[in-house]
Amino acid sequence: MFGNCADPGALDGLAWLGCYLTTGKHMSLYGSLGTVLLLLAITAPTALLFGFGGATAARSHVAPLRWFGKTYIAIVRGVPDIAFFLFFVIALDQGFEYIRHHVLCPEWPDTVRQGNDFVVCAQAKLPLGNSPQWVHETYGFLLAVLTFAIVFGAFAGNVLFGAMRAVPRAQLETAEAYGMTRGQVTRRVLIPQMWVYALPGLSNLWMVLIKATPLLFLLGVEDIVYWSRELGGAKQPQFTDYPHPDWRMWYFGALLVFYLCFTKVSEIVMDRLMARLTLGQATAGGEAQRRAGA
Repeated sequence: MFGNCADPGALDGLAWLGCYLTTGKHMSLYGSLGTVLLLLAITAPTALLFGFGGATAARSHVAPLRWFGKTYIAIVRGVPDIAFFLFFVIALDQGFEYIRHHVLCPEWPDTVRQGNDFVVCAQAKLPLGNSPQWVHETYGFLLAVLTFAIVFGAFAGNVLFGAMRAVPRAQLETAEAYGMTRGQVTRRVLIPQMWVYALPGLSNLWMVLIKATPLLFLLGVEDIVYWSRELGGAKQPQFTDYPHPDWRMWYFGALLVFYLCFTKVSEIVMDRLMARLTLGQATAGGEAQRRAGA
């Protein structure tokens, strides 16, 4: 806060608004934009890794591995996202604590399940009760990232599985005829060519992931939706030096602009990436590029 903001009652107009928008809580709002961007930066490659693992498992010649890959993709895609987010985070947290409880407190006399309560020893809590606040917030954020990655990894796995099947079989057989092993065919022929088929689906999935970031609010992470709701609600003089009526419309309108701009920039980047991937490929996009350059 600037020095001229020491007495909010003496301010009006743009001076009042400038001081209001630079309060500590508004700085938390601006910082929560970084939380959203960090979530996307970590979740996108992690979900892609989960998806690639699921798609590879679904194509495996080993039956149990193939069943696992197809089951993972089918189950996660079939459960509503909001139900998965609300249930899985709790189950994952309790699963970690349950394992730690049996390892660290083997002599614990009581059962973990006590009616509707889940009770473990103090040493098994995640994070520990005496941990700093930032540890609790980081742990909650990492749980959210893992949940996002598992959910969107299943959708990415379905996209990649279809893209792998779209690569012409004749090209794979030609590579095998030249003496390549199955692993070499996968690395040198299948994977490089599948991206041109996978990118349209993955770009749509990226847009959905961007729009799903407000689910952080449901997971207890203080994201931009949380702070917009808190700051936009009507504030009375006894609670703040900057009382105002209900401004949630303006806060959520700013969120609308932010997400629209973000998705538009993403669309431009995806289009350029698609043009680069189709260059020289035996696809409709590659043929169009050849004709344009002729």
